[in-house]
Amino acid sequence: MKIRALLFLWVLLSSFGMPTYKMAKLKYNGGGDWYANRTALPNLIDFCNKNLKTNFAAQEDIVEVGSKDIFNYPFVYLTGHGNVVFSGAEANNLRKYLTGGGFLHIDDNYGLDKFIRIEMKKVFPELSFTELPANHSIYNQKFKFPNGLPKIHEHDGKPAKGYALIWEGRVVCYYTFECDLGNGWEDFGTYPDDTQEKRTTALKMGANLIQYALTQ
Repeated sequence: MKIRALLFLWVLLSSFGMPTYKMAKLKYNGGGDWYANRTALPNLIDFCNKNLKTNFAAQEDIVEVGSKDIFNYPFVYLTGHGNVVFSGAEANNLRKYLTGGGFLHIDDNYGLDKFIRIEMKKVFPELSFTELPANHSIYNQKFKFPNGLPKIHEHDGKPAKGYALIWEGRVVCYYTFECDLGNGWEDFGTYPDDTQEKRTTALKMGANLIQYALTQ
């Protein structure tokens, strides 16, 4: 069953209050810390269930890039600081997932960029990351971000950038760069320089990604 059909079923069943779907963190090879931001997704799940009335299970799953289980998730999150390597079979599996209706959020935790761009070219050789304008619907879901992607965690003074791979008019992969959005989803106090206001902003932006993934 394609992801879009599953999404319709999930949204229908969620109206009956059933926890019918999960988020997943993507486990990849290459040695990078795919497991970073350990508290991020549970906090985002809680925020979405309260503010979007979604019915995500409280804990995320872990799914490998090449696993057929990836098709069970409407939203998959990839993060880390280091190396990422997709085999040919993994790239093909990820492409099938994304073109079939899945959604991948790549969150550069500082140091991921030079690796992930090469690997995503394996997935979509014909596509390139493009920066989304501030009027894109991702920034205009339940929560409004008139200036586009917010800056959450500071590293080197550069502005936050929100890039996308667009397949047949739909964002299938959204890439947050110089932002550390997932840092803002983690337990408050994990990063002492990040304020509660920043954390709330990050969670709202994350909720917009979930809403987009479930409805587009």
